[in-house]
Amino acid sequence: MQWAAVVVNYEAGHMLLACVHALVGSELGPVEIVVVDNGSEDGSVAMLERDYPGIAIVRPGANLGYGRAANLGIAATTAPVIAVLNPDVEVENGAAAHMLNRFVDDPRLAALGPAILNTDGSLYPSARRAPGITDAIGHALLGRIAPGNRFTRAYRELDADPEIPRDVDWLSGAAVWLRRDALDVVGGWDEEYFMFFEDVDLCRRLNEAGWRVSYEPAACVTHVVGVSRAGRPYRSIYWHHRAAYRYAANWWQGRRRLLLPGAAIFLAARGLAQGLRESVRTRPKIEPVTE
Repeated sequence: MQWAAVVVNYEAGHMLLACVHALVGSELGPVEIVVVDNGSEDGSVAMLERDYPGIAIVRPGANLGYGRAANLGIAATTAPVIAVLNPDVEVENGAAAHMLNRFVDDPRLAALGPAILNTDGSLYPSARRAPGITDAIGHALLGRIAPGNRFTRAYRELDADPEIPRDVDWLSGAAVWLRRDALDVVGGWDEEYFMFFEDVDLCRRLNEAGWRVSYEPAACVTHVVGVSRAGRPYRSIYWHHRAAYRYAANWWQGRRRLLLPGAAIFLAARGLAQGLRESVRTRPKIEPVTE
């Protein structure tokens, strides 16, 4: 096998089938496919077994988080290059060949991200800069209300030409191709991140170890963002802010560590604000009583 695909599934429904269908039809022929199911109860795995009885399924029996599930899936494969994918991602025809050619051409390439398209065809900013303190705060405060602000533009590298390959600080874990040898050097995904920031952390460790992390727009995938977490917005808000603090605690050094208590307060306040906003947004509409 030239490459393997690890799909981390959590209640993705029929989208898991679409993801696997695209992988089975890869232009490169047989691909080693492993689905790691994080305790889904939506019948997605049963549908997969019915339609694709030969697909390997790892069942840890609980929701272990994205990084730990990715490590389990990678351990169940043998190919030198592994794509780790969300279940709501469809790999477009020709994408795998572009990605594997890059790994063949560059032995120092450790992580490669494709162009990720939203379902409306727009580009999702999946290749980004490592979040420095100033850009992180500016993006956190202004990203939703003024997405064109300079902090968000810098963090998401929105001014970079999306049609040109480039090295980046980190890539979205929704769809990323990884070199096994490089993963072995850094110890794989950090399993202490339940969800969010595990991709930022992994790419940073790869960069720190001297490997390259790059973006390849010639390869495209389509991603339906947030399918697995759509029904649990409060949990997502909690884990996002907790992961952000863990990342800061792991990587801030020297005097920056004095800022960690302030970061904890800021993230807690932002998480609370998002939770309150979510409660208003999802509050059921009460129809007026008429007589």
